[in-house]
Amino acid sequence: MSQFDCINAVEVALRELPSAMDTPAARMMLFAIAQQESGMTYRRQMPTGPARGLWQFEAGGGVRGVLTHKSSRFWARSALQARSISADIKTAWAALETDDVLAAIFARLLLFTDPRPLPAVHPSTGGAAWDYYIRNWRPGKPHRDRWNSSFALGLELAR
Repeated sequence: MSQFDCINAVEVALRELPSAMDTPAARMMLFAIAQQESGMTYRRQMPTGPARGLWQFEAGGGVRGVLTHKSSRFWARSALQARSISADIKTAWAALETDDVLAAIFARLLLFTDPRPLPAVHPSTGGAAWDYYIRNWRPGKPHRDRWNSSFALGLELAR
């Protein structure tokens, strides 16, 4: 997996969702979080963790949330149906490991469930973007020391 592959997955995913979900702020967060969570490389949490996909979703947290939240469930189920994937949590979670576009769709939908606006695309919003990421991804072991470079990449790729 390369950075280019992740960028392509986000491009395709955003075309499958309503156009209003494709914003520079959403792109910034998608790229920053993929970099933070997997280095845009790993689709399975290393070494043997429960998270899957470039955005490192766990079945009982993020996947369940996206499949059941009133703001995201229609779009999540539509994406799964288009791929002939069952909309049950474990099947959807397993698919995120091999379908980067689906993983990007779920990541965008998780951001969409937050009622607060996405942070602005500006170098000064790194702290707000970190807070947004922590609130939505709820990482077990957050690595704030890596966030600045992840955010900078997200900022660069969103422009």
